[in-house]
Amino acid sequence: MSVMNYKGYAARIEYSEEDGLFVGHIAGIRDVVGFHGESVQELRNAFEEAVTDYLDTCAKLRRAPQKPYSGHLSLRLAPALHATVAVKAQLAHKSINQWVADVLDREVHA
Repeated sequence: MSVMNYKGYAARIEYSEEDGLFVGHIAGIRDVVGFHGESVQELRNAFEEAVTDYLDTCAKLRRAPQKPYSGHLSLRLAPALHATVAVKAQLAHKSINQWVADVLDREVHA
């Protein structure tokens, strides 16, 4: 799967059969920022313009723009799975956090 990214923001994209357009929103933030285009290139241009406008508007309002992801991820695991993960991490001479990050990175890029 490819993801459209610009200045640290990602796009969530759908196709509207009714309108004959690709419709997108900036993913991972609570503010609603939308854009659309008839082609992939038009959509990319609209996405980049939407991100730039969002950042400019936040600056004018003297408000920090929302960041899509902080880098912190909390997980709830069954105790048995947690124990298994801890053992795997220890055997790999890594912290649980580093071991999980490495596994996720490997899977995302597989």
